[in-house]
Amino acid sequence: MRMQELVNDMILYHGSYCEVQTPRLQYCAKHKDFGQGFYLTTSRDQAENFARISTRRAVANGHVSADRRYGFISVYRLQSVEGLSIRVYQTADAEWLHCVVGHRKARSFPDLIRELGEMDIIGGKIANDNTNATITAYMAGAYGQVGTWQADDICISLLLPERLQDQFCFRTKAALKRLAFVEGRQIWL
Repeated sequence: MRMQELVNDMILYHGSYCEVQTPRLQYCAKHKDFGQGFYLTTSRDQAENFARISTRRAVANGHVSADRRYGFISVYRLQSVEGLSIRVYQTADAEWLHCVVGHRKARSFPDLIRELGEMDIIGGKIANDNTNATITAYMAGAYGQVGTWQADDICISLLLPERLQDQFCFRTKAALKRLAFVEGRQIWL
């Protein structure tokens, strides 16, 4: 399944333990698949799943009360993509894998990370909890030397990339300004 391209007026979703009307980069986690940024998806189901995971983590870490049984989906309309630098990985291939590993593990694929450093938005397949073990094994060299075609090929074949959903990382203030908050929806765990 190929990635959806970002287009004007498309609807995107963000799942979290809280409603996010105004995303701020300084609150976004580092070392995620496409670097530090605000992550969105075209899949409401995926956003709901992430809201559940995020809420459980927030409860476990004491950020919200232990009896919390709901999360939020924040819905956005992408107003315009004109003038933004965007890199979308169409499939979970070696380039995508190197991007994910380069952002997760310091000093991996430094040339690629430097090249991507000025991107406003990076999109591609999501490396979710089901794929983390495979990518962690890859980063540890379990499939061979990281970055070789043999190791890449083994890792990608184990990921079942055709089943992965999409994600878009809005990495700059310029990109975030293009998002219009539509509504927040409470979802039950």
